[in-house]
Amino acid sequence: MIYGQALSLMSRKTLQIAMNGVTGRMGRNQHLIRSILALQNEGGLLLQDGTRLYPEPILIGRDQRRLQELASNLKVARWTTDLPGALADPNTEIYFDAQITSERARALTAAIEAGKHVYCEKPVAADLVTALELAQLAKKRGVKNGVVQDKLFLPGLLKLKQLITSGFFGRIFSVRAEFGYWVFDGYEVPAQRPSWNYRAEDGGGIILDMFCHWRYVLESLFGPAQSVLALGATHIPARMDESGKSYQATADDAAYAIFEIEKGIIAQINSSWCVRVHRDELFSIQVDGKLGSAVAGLRGCKVQHRVTTPKAVWNPDLPNSHDFYSDWVEVPDNQVFDNAFKAQWELFLLHVAEDRAFPYTLLEGAKGVQLAEAGMKSWKERRWIDLPELTLK
Repeated sequence: MIYGQALSLMSRKTLQIAMNGVTGRMGRNQHLIRSILALQNEGGLLLQDGTRLYPEPILIGRDQRRLQELASNLKVARWTTDLPGALADPNTEIYFDAQITSERARALTAAIEAGKHVYCEKPVAADLVTALELAQLAKKRGVKNGVVQDKLFLPGLLKLKQLITSGFFGRIFSVRAEFGYWVFDGYEVPAQRPSWNYRAEDGGGIILDMFCHWRYVLESLFGPAQSVLALGATHIPARMDESGKSYQATADDAAYAIFEIEKGIIAQINSSWCVRVHRDELFSIQVDGKLGSAVAGLRGCKVQHRVTTPKAVWNPDLPNSHDFYSDWVEVPDNQVFDNAFKAQWELFLLHVAEDRAFPYTLLEGAKGVQLAEAGMKSWKERRWIDLPELTLK
């Protein structure tokens, strides 16, 4: 049964979205509050015919108390613990999934079989075979589908993309990125990430989580990753869960990887939940080319052209007298940047409503799972792993 009353209708086109897993931090904050409810507050999304597409969520989850509390706090009219019932509702056009990884594929399959368009968080599945089966099923059933690739819509990476497109770097040599922060183990300070992230049996692990991001970031900016050499680690073997119970961490909490990109570009990315931050942001990526370099974060981007590059000289016998940071220039905010998740939601809603192009499909999500599997295989076998092209039948 679905509880609550439908919102009063206005002269607009309402699009009903079943949103599963929004009691979690990411689903609640980024997808529900800052995307769907933000669009509601704006009066909906403007369509080409001048009408407004008004997204109306139905909150779905397994915990009735948490659902009811969330719906009440945010004044969302409808919620349910009955996923099959929500999928059987002919008014539900889109199913969105932000559950834990181990639950996603089953729910997505049910939604696709019910003829719903699907949009989901990454990773789309815990293994490549399942991820490809989902993409193939969506193609067979003719439903529109998409995977969250939020990093592409961040101001820092949008600025970096513009630099690449403009030819600022000339020929790009290398990419070096650092991602991560210290996640407390829960014993003295409560952990700021859910405990399932550190259990492999629940779909946890930083390789599965972050390599799905690195796949689309690298491909969008520099080109497809062709091979990977990775080393994972479980630096903190024991943690405390949400109930105060100690448990063994069975998933990796750090990964150190090298990626070969087309055109001879080499990318190095460290991902860690066991690192104390000494950089401007939690994510930093440096790109070096013949004509210039850039360092981008989530929001900012700094550049150094070759004509302003200092002539560094190695001399460990004398104190360094040069301020290397002063040779970098901030790329200005020449446009207004919206929330990254909301920006992609808008594209997917326009894809559903007006059949506009949307490249971030389940197949693209499967590529992320492919890279994660290759990274774990490289770690296990201690060798380079190639990444063959993925296609659907």
